[in-house]
Amino acid sequence: MSTEYALKMTGIAKEYYGNRVLKGVDLFVKPGEIHALMGENGAGKSTLMNILFGMPVIHSTGGFEGTVEINGEPANINTPQAAMHYGIGMVHQEFMLIPGFTVRENIKVGREITKPNLVSRIFGKKLETLDVDAMADDAQKALDMIGLDIEEYTQVAGMPIGYMQFVEIAREIDKTGIQLLVFDEPTAVLTESEAERLLGIMKLLASKGIAIIFITHRLDEVMAVADSLTVLRDGEFVVRKDIKDTNVVEIAELMIGRKVEKLVEDTEDNRTLNDNDIALEIRDFHVDMPGERVKGLNLDVRKGEILGIGGLAGQGKIGIPNGIMGLYKATGTVKAFGKELNLGRLGEALNNKIAFVSEDRRGVGLLLNNSIEENISFSAMQVKGKFLKGPLKLYDAAEAKKHALDMIKLFDIRCTGPQQDAGALSGGNQQKVCLARAVTLDPDILIVSEPTRGIDIGAKKLVLEHLVKLNREEGKTIIVVSSELVELRSLCDRIAIIFDGKLGAIMAPDDSDANYGLAMGGSKIGGGEDE
Repeated sequence: MSTEYALKMTGIAKEYYGNRVLKGVDLFVKPGEIHALMGENGAGKSTLMNILFGMPVIHSTGGFEGTVEINGEPANINTPQAAMHYGIGMVHQEFMLIPGFTVRENIKVGREITKPNLVSRIFGKKLETLDVDAMADDAQKALDMIGLDIEEYTQVAGMPIGYMQFVEIAREIDKTGIQLLVFDEPTAVLTESEAERLLGIMKLLASKGIAIIFITHRLDEVMAVADSLTVLRDGEFVVRKDIKDTNVVEIAELMIGRKVEKLVEDTEDNRTLNDNDIALEIRDFHVDMPGERVKGLNLDVRKGEILGIGGLAGQGKIGIPNGIMGLYKATGTVKAFGKELNLGRLGEALNNKIAFVSEDRRGVGLLLNNSIEENISFSAMQVKGKFLKGPLKLYDAAEAKKHALDMIKLFDIRCTGPQQDAGALSGGNQQKVCLARAVTLDPDILIVSEPTRGIDIGAKKLVLEHLVKLNREEGKTIIVVSSELVELRSLCDRIAIIFDGKLGAIMAPDDSDANYGLAMGGSKIGGGEDE
């Protein structure tokens, strides 16, 4: 049976505990179409996809209103297994991999291939042996299709986040009978070259008749690969348009309901940066972080500056803050305002007024089953004794709640209140909670890794401008580690490009694109160190 749409979601409404998060949303996607689903964090995209994929959180909270049709037929999708039965796959923004499994095992989990043996011939199919060779072949084909140069027997634990994203995609590609694939911020942690490769894979899949829902905040990617888009705002349907009939400016305005301004507003800058006034001194720094190893870094961060750290995935930029914070084994010398840190002692950096916002907000950054209030206050309570009162150091719930409400307002955290579990928030709002917790520590040095990963345009502007405010008004030294060169160039005083675990070059924000390309490719352009 032929039909115009592979997916029709009509009049979708959803309420959580009296909070109506979707208000009659429509979503139509044609076979072989790449359809972008756009909207700020809190617009309702994740809830809509949870409904499509039959996630338990939907049906354990009263279900939803509206209808879902797959290829013109009504679909009852009340479990993820039912979604897979209808040929729906999803590549989640937050990874669903099993760390202790290999790449092969993660790709084939739930769809293992078996072969008969003597025992199974007598007692039945359940006693068949796993056909490891066949599963390895399938997994390697999926990996080769997306161009991921990694062996299928590699264990997922310890892999860089970008690699994990590709394993997620390979798992979905390996499934048979896929008719609709949802990509939830698939390029958020990828380098430009990896993202370009992924977009090419999406086009290839669409050419085979697979419908694709593409959730992203990167408007240039939407313009490059999408055929059409739907915009949601505050849980409501705004518009469905063909890409050929719109442009980046219009999409952004539709998403946030106002004209988009510059990424970071110009602010009064009365700073005097002194090359000899060093906040953080790094010498012969090595970090043993799988996939992001640092191999002898020398770098000075000036007091009061915003220093960017950029580079391609796998070159070591992510390893730098993780090593400083003691999350991975590190050697060498790191001095904060002249005081050498004990790199072998977890918590040493925190105790020396260095705060860190991790790129892995769910694995490292958040206590997912705890409230927003507890997440914001936890580190400051442990490190500085804040939110404790009296000789017995009892938890000051009133003060912690007041502070959490201030942070919710400051960072525009979209939530039901300070008691909502952090794990129930959208990815962008989780990132804001991580930032709020770091700011609550009142650090002298604030390191933020991928600070706007998964955050929409409006929230990105808010977060970046708050980092500038901390720097300009409170004198904080800020280090921003990011895969987004545009972000670094709009925010930072200097940008350190990391190549092969070492400092490749120190760049000015207004250096040419060509020079940035050379530096990220490992070519010396006059700004790096002699090794």
